[in-house]
Amino acid sequence: MALKPVDLRKIKERIPNLYEAVVVAARRARMVNDEYKLEFNTLLSSVVSSDDDEFEDKENPEQLKLSLEFEKRDKPHIKALNELIDKGLEYRYKS
Repeated sequence: MALKPVDLRKIKERIPNLYEAVVVAARRARMVNDEYKLEFNTLLSSVVSSDDDEFEDKENPEQLKLSLEFEKRDKPHIKALNELIDKGLEYRYKS
């Protein structure tokens, strides 16, 4: 996997305070991660598993395919940074 640097000037265009931008992106990454987990668990529960308890180490091709599909997705922190740069995330302070 190739590393892509993030241009901090693009982030500062959206949110002037870089530290606030990091907090906003981190919170959005947690939300994206929770969405991924929920989606993965619901799809995993729909996958038909074998009833053989003896062979727990046996690979399930449907489960393997599902796992590989989720591994190909953008990581939550990358997705959050891209959303911040492209769309600009809306945030507000707690009062």
